[in-house]
Amino acid sequence: MKNLLTLLLIVLLGLSACNNSIDVASTDLPDISQTNNHYIGNQAPLVNTPFIKLPIGSIEPAGWVRKQLELQADGYFGHLGEISQFLIKENNSWLSTDGSGDHGWEELPYWLKGYSNLAYLLGREDMLKETQLWIEAVLGSQKDDGWFGPDQDRTGAATRLKGREDLWPNMVMLFILQDYYSYAKDERVISLMTNYFNYLQTIPEEKFLVGYWPANRGGDLLYSVYWLYNRTEDESLLELAHKVHKRSVNWTDGIANWHNVNMSQSFGQPGTYYMQTQETKHLEAANRNFNEIRELYGQVPGGMFGSDENCREGYIDPRQAVETCGMVEMMLSTEILFTITGDPVWAERCEDVAFNSYPAALTADMKALRYLQSPNMVQSDKVSKSPGIQNGGPMFQMNPNRHRCCQHNQGHGWPYFAEHLWLATADNGLAVAFYSENKVTAMVGKGIEVSISEQTNYPFEEQIEFSIEPSNKVRFPLYLRVPSWCEKPVVSINGEEADYGELAGYIRIEKTWEAGDKVSLSLPMKLNLRTWEANKNSVSVDYGPLTFSLKIEEDYVQDGGTEEWPAWEIYPASPWNYALVLNSNDPLQSFEVIKRDYPASDMPFTHEGAPIMLKAKGKIIPDWGMDENNLIQELPDNPVVTEETTDEIILIPMGAARLRISSFPVVK
Repeated sequence: MKNLLTLLLIVLLGLSACNNSIDVASTDLPDISQTNNHYIGNQAPLVNTPFIKLPIGSIEPAGWVRKQLELQADGYFGHLGEISQFLIKENNSWLSTDGSGDHGWEELPYWLKGYSNLAYLLGREDMLKETQLWIEAVLGSQKDDGWFGPDQDRTGAATRLKGREDLWPNMVMLFILQDYYSYAKDERVISLMTNYFNYLQTIPEEKFLVGYWPANRGGDLLYSVYWLYNRTEDESLLELAHKVHKRSVNWTDGIANWHNVNMSQSFGQPGTYYMQTQETKHLEAANRNFNEIRELYGQVPGGMFGSDENCREGYIDPRQAVETCGMVEMMLSTEILFTITGDPVWAERCEDVAFNSYPAALTADMKALRYLQSPNMVQSDKVSKSPGIQNGGPMFQMNPNRHRCCQHNQGHGWPYFAEHLWLATADNGLAVAFYSENKVTAMVGKGIEVSISEQTNYPFEEQIEFSIEPSNKVRFPLYLRVPSWCEKPVVSINGEEADYGELAGYIRIEKTWEAGDKVSLSLPMKLNLRTWEANKNSVSVDYGPLTFSLKIEEDYVQDGGTEEWPAWEIYPASPWNYALVLNSNDPLQSFEVIKRDYPASDMPFTHEGAPIMLKAKGKIIPDWGMDENNLIQELPDNPVVTEETTDEIILIPMGAARLRISSFPVVK
């Protein structure tokens, strides 16, 4: 009997020691052999994904991300209902009881997609009230046959389709309804979507997803079909998903369309379909599409590509631009693919756009935006840049009163980014997708609530601190994403450095977490030069995830708009036509990293607030100027020969530069 008790004691002590152990290791992907018990992920036969987006409200953004959200709400976008003719409530297509109305068909859902999520994240009562007004109108618009929203013979600005032929605006509204359900758990959303998808199943194939926008962007509809299936497990939805994929433009076999927003929004459609087919060709197609776009038209820094409406053969110089709404659609596509695949490359691709391209597409106070933006852009005025830039008109002007689609659609960029900072994992843990100051509260392990506060000024600093506060002791895995540019991350748990073995895409920490536990992560950043061979061997300079641009003094001149919402032209007030002078033995020695205090204003995307700058040397290239439309000329042949004196120049983060040279020639 004594021996039996001793053996039992040894077993219990062993189990206790195992439960209190700390397991730290690198891994390529979270464990998907399990299914998350707390959050709705994919239901069989859809593939089990490594990540699940948390319900809206789980993450409280802080720091610079919250500041961007607040600026957006206080800027033109939060007041677009007062500015835009398409959001006037009188006779709006989405408010009319009979489905008629003569405006707002596309523009209202474009805007509401960002505005509603801003309201949920910031909790502002006036914004929540405005959001609910439109949500109630949408929920009340469903007809007996299942259709919802406008259904009269209204012709959109970008399509000749009429009424119910045009499924595109409803695709956007479905995302809004899904987000509303995530926030409010209103079961009317499930009912509306069920009835609507039943209606879509009755449409003959030859009349389904007709037209330019609906066919190219069918991936959005596909995503919504899977979203509903995961909540109802109605098998007929899987047949509808096949129908949607079949009738969508074929992105599986290559780039199907060269319009920049279509490309950003739809290149990953096969990756969404992969969840149902589980055929690797669909997953590979999304990655191949991205790489092909960048290889052909994206040999530039900033994460985007040259398509100043459409990609054009031969127009690949870094002066070629992309739409602002193309940027936010690229961010959302990469966020979705990251959730589906767990591949950290998609998170890095999202960061590239979010940190380097998107912030400078608006004025720092977010009271104006421009339609087009390029990596090399030295004058942002209202003069048409066509034919160098395909889309004519004042597309470079910072103007809150025009740029129609981008004016309404760009607003979902930061809200969705904030909502993806953390993700639930299939094995009942949590993963950091994007590092930023915030607080997340979620269910983990065997059903215990945990709050994790994250303190950092990343990407403007290397250090990240996590404070873990579970409501009770709980064992669960915590995944920390490791950027590919970081060679030697350092992890400490309660002050003790942890050994994670050979470095991979994530550092996984599993332990029984207690209140007061701390995790520290350091992501040492280093300088890097990229050479763009297709663009005359020009170079760009990176430091960690940030790309740097020449600091060009900016002269803002009001031209148009109103007193409350002015339009701006931006002119260069300092020389910009520099080539870099590089150390031939070690080019990276040509740069000095200058770190400044992080701005108390939480506005790092400005000349004044940029926490990191680079000192470099450059020489003026006298022959590199502007063309007859004040568009920067294409890059000179590289390397360049110039007899000008060597100047000390300053580089600032690309996202802080509204005028910029980001792809540099090099002095021979």
